[in-house]
Amino acid sequence: MIPDKKLLVLSSSYPRWLGDHEPGFIHELSKRLTDQFQVRVLCPHTAGTAVHENFEGVQVIRYRYAPDSLETLVNDGGIINNLKQQPLKWLLVPPFLFGLLWRTWREINRWRPDLIHAHWLLPQGLVVALLSLLNRQTPPFLATSHGADLFALRAWPLKFLKSIAVQKAAALTAVSHAMTTELAALGAPLDKINVLPMGVDINQRFTPSSNQPRSYDEILFVGRLVEKKGLRYLLAAMPEIIANHPSVSLTIVGFGPEESERRAQATALGIAHKVNFIGALAQTELPVLYRRAAVFVAPFIRARSGDQEGLPVTLMEAIACGCPAITGNLEAMSDLFEAEEMDMCVAPADIGMLAKRIIITLKRPDDARYRAECLRLRLSQRLSWETITQQYNTLLQNMLPSPFPK
Repeated sequence: MIPDKKLLVLSSSYPRWLGDHEPGFIHELSKRLTDQFQVRVLCPHTAGTAVHENFEGVQVIRYRYAPDSLETLVNDGGIINNLKQQPLKWLLVPPFLFGLLWRTWREINRWRPDLIHAHWLLPQGLVVALLSLLNRQTPPFLATSHGADLFALRAWPLKFLKSIAVQKAAALTAVSHAMTTELAALGAPLDKINVLPMGVDINQRFTPSSNQPRSYDEILFVGRLVEKKGLRYLLAAMPEIIANHPSVSLTIVGFGPEESERRAQATALGIAHKVNFIGALAQTELPVLYRRAAVFVAPFIRARSGDQEGLPVTLMEAIACGCPAITGNLEAMSDLFEAEEMDMCVAPADIGMLAKRIIITLKRPDDARYRAECLRLRLSQRLSWETITQQYNTLLQNMLPSPFPK
């Protein structure tokens, strides 16, 4: 039976095809909501993708904002990093915003959604907020912040625009408790803010495996090669780690604007033979790496722009696979690690301490694996897509306008 309620989802990033290496968490949530809603996603077009398609039960519409070869604002690093690395891409911002505004207006008037879910405060949340002032047909909307949109973009005009989005939204979700203070500073009432992370497929994809022997020597990093991921600190720690554990190696999964810089750093440190850059991988290829690695290291930092992780999905995936993990000491990590586990969180800029914690993990594999399993068991149910989808569905259902006028 086709659900009678309609949900329009707005997002800047969305998988381009099955097996795409771009983040897929918005699609994972959207497809799981199709039991309760007709779900239609509106996202930007990019070369090689369909303008209209049914993607695993989700209707996807990709709006055009430039010729194929120029639709490069979103992918391969994200909007903020792409603009930072290639300032000429600012020329794409006006047509990008106009395309989003126009197509959202069109969907509101033609498809008549009952609710809108805007991922990211800017630009999606702002666009719906403005349309709610201009178009009485605009339904209530949920705005979700994933981190970069909240922590970066801190100049006054942008903070003001974000405040419009949070104040006009019917409800807000943030992926970690660390984000609630920032949202409140933008004028969001605390009773409007819900802390809901993205989920992890703990039942089928990201699971431990007794058939996959875990390495004693492999360090794993997974993420975009951008400043806030902190890879430069992990590379800087490697000489000391190698000196104490000569058989160690580092596998780096991901791509981004810092790749050439990080390769040059590895060469300058004389560790290039110990570091394997394997590029971006599809989600289906990650579990075997999480199950194999001796330790997953995610040395997250706060970037100079203020950008930082909300609650990183790759870290949750590694935990779900039972992989020992070491991470940066961002405030958001307290959502995952309890007080007695906080030794797993270190300040990456303290190279000596980062190296020491990794060395201890490599030297004490049984203890590291036991602690990883305890962490997995404690978090699995809370982070499962089944739990997260149910919470999102309850929130959305409560936002539906009453059929009876007051």
